[in-house]
Amino acid sequence: MKYFFLLITSFVFGQQTQKVDFTSMQGFLKPNAIEKNISGKIIYDFTVKSKIDTIKIDAQKMEFSSVLINGKSVQFKNSGKQLQLFEGFKKGKNTLTLDYSATPKQTLYFIGQDDNLQIWTQGQGKYTSYWLPSFDDVNEKVIFNLSIEYRNDFEVISNGKLMNVSINSKGNIKTWKYQMQKPMSSYLVMMAIGKFQKKTANSKSGIPLEGYLKPEDASKFTSTYKYSSEIFDFFEKEIGVKYPWEIYKQVPVNDFLYAGMENTSATIFSQDYVVDEIGFNDRNYINVNAHELAHQWFGDLITAESGKHHWLQEGFASYYALLAEKQLFGEDHFNFELLKIAEELKKASKTDTIPILNAKASSLSFYKKGAWALHVLDENVGHKNFQKAVKNYLKKYKFKNVTTDDFLAEVKKVSKYDVDNFKKRWLGKSGFEVNEALSILNKNNFIKQYLDIQKLEKVPFEEKKSTFEKVLKSNAFHPIKEEIIYQLMDVPFEKKKEVLLLVMQSNDVHVRQAVAETLSQFPLEFKGEYESLLEDNSYYTREIALQTLWSQFPEERFYLLEKSKNWVGLNDKSLRMTWISLVLFTPNYQEENKLNLLNELLDYSTSKYDSNVRQNALEVLLKMNYSHKQVLLSLANATIHHKWQLVKFAKDTIRGLIKKEEFRNKFQEIISELPEREKIVINAILNEK
Repeated sequence: MKYFFLLITSFVFGQQTQKVDFTSMQGFLKPNAIEKNISGKIIYDFTVKSKIDTIKIDAQKMEFSSVLINGKSVQFKNSGKQLQLFEGFKKGKNTLTLDYSATPKQTLYFIGQDDNLQIWTQGQGKYTSYWLPSFDDVNEKVIFNLSIEYRNDFEVISNGKLMNVSINSKGNIKTWKYQMQKPMSSYLVMMAIGKFQKKTANSKSGIPLEGYLKPEDASKFTSTYKYSSEIFDFFEKEIGVKYPWEIYKQVPVNDFLYAGMENTSATIFSQDYVVDEIGFNDRNYINVNAHELAHQWFGDLITAESGKHHWLQEGFASYYALLAEKQLFGEDHFNFELLKIAEELKKASKTDTIPILNAKASSLSFYKKGAWALHVLDENVGHKNFQKAVKNYLKKYKFKNVTTDDFLAEVKKVSKYDVDNFKKRWLGKSGFEVNEALSILNKNNFIKQYLDIQKLEKVPFEEKKSTFEKVLKSNAFHPIKEEIIYQLMDVPFEKKKEVLLLVMQSNDVHVRQAVAETLSQFPLEFKGEYESLLEDNSYYTREIALQTLWSQFPEERFYLLEKSKNWVGLNDKSLRMTWISLVLFTPNYQEENKLNLLNELLDYSTSKYDSNVRQNALEVLLKMNYSHKQVLLSLANATIHHKWQLVKFAKDTIRGLIKKEEFRNKFQEIISELPEREKIVINAILNEK
């Protein structure tokens, strides 16, 4: 039903865009963190091209104190979803001026408080019309210019170039004025407010590249934004069309809904990707960075006409991110990523039965199958022809909306490849063309060698030992060596000892991590080798090694905990929490500090922290069978979080706990203390049958 409604909405607005063209907007906005609302004045310039009875602007649950057309007050209808205008406009150019206010339940998020406060938006999938009177129809493209008023000790970021920053007479409020030159769809409008520091580089073509981080993360600029300039320069050359906007900004925010979002000229991404040099080896921003940047062409410059053609955005961004990685890390890396995607798509094809060219297709299809489809095209038409088709496609439809046939028509012009058959097989039907994908992948020698090693999985160890040793001594790409180590998992230690000693001579963090993941028991003679994993430049490897050594060598626990007491790890604090839990289960170690450490864990479970920290803390506490009242309060609070993943975890956990009468009674005892929204959710869970 929802999908049907969206089709109707798209059809209605499709009719409107034929008759009315909104060209530019000036917005003067005042977000209020205390009230969690936003108000402002909006001025739209629009042209009436032909007779129309009612002009509609999407405005979810907004209030309008003033509506003027061409300087005169007009009557209007506010449906709660749309502002409907039916008088005061004329054929030709018009100006609409609105004073509005809104308290959005989605799309505009107020995260944290005091100096840790951040305010940010997420338009795609959530609708910008919840915080800004705008257009849910992606086919209405407007030049958006926002001026935003906020406290002078914060930074305010929006689309386009910062033209001016003014300050009020009291010196406590600033207004940041941003300006765009070209039109875009409303879902790409953004705002981010917080305590940020900025570093600026320039692309080879002269585009300013601004990167933001929280002040406390200033030492992580290099590791977080590693290769950003190289990716930007590569895309301009590879795509063959200059970056279409005047500036490019990237800003990480707390508890973001997704990995990243390609708002025009200003990407927002998750704080999870802010890393130091060690964390870079465990989780880095490179692929997300390249994906969101690619969207500045594929999605922002040209935008899919409807959900049916969504792969033109996500498939292209995913494929060009892989091309960027190929440029940075080589052909073998590129093909291995394609192989992993192929395996994922093959597995999913049993249940994922909706083809790409369907608005209801899965994200896996839009992103990863879309990327594979483009790789098939690239291989079959030849890379130069592929580049030419993409370049022509972008130039022909810049600042417009597109369909799949628009792109494929450009491919037909440069190649005799059977594009119609390609469309039918790769885009028009479900499943995954495994044989075609493998035939392409097998052109790469590394992939052939990797697949040959995989085939040895059920071969007795003695028969493949020499092959394994030969590969491990070579400079083969690390996934092959990892595959060898995974195949050793169930082999008795004495049999595989020589191979493991050979592996431990490696400096490759991935290869050594595979040892940590697969070796949970080993004799004392190997302890020194295994203990060296504690020095690896990987927080994930260190965490596994710390737990394994703590468990296997009780007499070494004090030494191990002292060595690791200052480790924190990634933003999810998983390593720190592992250390705390080990301390709590180590008799006679830091006894005087254990209550403080337990309180630290409890604190991590509260709304002061990002959802991944909270979930990790709750999982650790529950694993310890710790049923402190704060654990229950934190679980209740998590059920109303803006991220569905934490909500699902909290609800599922509560449902599991209340199967025991003890926990059911405890939740019933705290209900009276809960805020109303939490109370409603917990009551509903308790009354489920």
